[in-house]
Amino acid sequence: MKTRITAILTVVMVLTVSQAFAWGQLGHYLIGLMAEKQMKRSTLKKVEKVLYPMSLGRSGTWMDEIRSDRAYDYATTWHYLTSKNGEYDPEIQEQGGDAFEAIQRLKEELKKGGLDPKTEAEKLKMLIHMVEDIHQPLHVGTGEDRGGNDVKIEFFGQPTNLHALWDSGMIERQGMSYSEIGEELYRRLTPEMKSKYRSASMEDWLKEAVSYRPMVYNLPENKRISYQYMYENYSIAEERLIAASVRLAQILEEIY
Repeated sequence: MKTRITAILTVVMVLTVSQAFAWGQLGHYLIGLMAEKQMKRSTLKKVEKVLYPMSLGRSGTWMDEIRSDRAYDYATTWHYLTSKNGEYDPEIQEQGGDAFEAIQRLKEELKKGGLDPKTEAEKLKMLIHMVEDIHQPLHVGTGEDRGGNDVKIEFFGQPTNLHALWDSGMIERQGMSYSEIGEELYRRLTPEMKSKYRSASMEDWLKEAVSYRPMVYNLPENKRISYQYMYENYSIAEERLIAASVRLAQILEEIY
């Protein structure tokens, strides 16, 4: 009986942890990998010097990892924002800040320079994470269901929620490493796609996220998700990962 209870608690803990991370580790790693491939060598060297000993891909998960450190509680709400119809309205955001505001502010602080090495590294890791996060459609939330966290579903028979499905569930279901997925997606990036993504404003990013809501929330009545939902939606996740890599590379080149 004790063994059974321990097993159940372990499953609950794993599910809880998996739901706490944006894009999941695979998502952040592969966005960083694709961004590295697009950046000028001189820019990449400067970024790597600031982040050392972390790589660009690895640094994308840091902001999730520090959630257990109360010293960083001020950044708790920076992982997401609320947008009703694709607009940015500061009046409906969390009092502690949001991803849209924090990305712009940290970008300018890094461009201005004059930061000590630790502060610069931490601000850069936060910026990387938030640029990646905001491209997961449910990180631009409706303000009604905590970005899909309150939408309980089953994914191939396992209990989870809609947010966790988009963060990591569909990506991990591929059974591939981050480098394998990253290499595959990078081959699909055309000059036309790159130009389109780079020319978009941050306001356009929000409109993109909202445009995917009808598909993201198109769930079967029984909330049991498997192959059909994957077939209809995984290509959206792939497109979002590619877009995030282009814009991350662009922002890092603007700073460094």
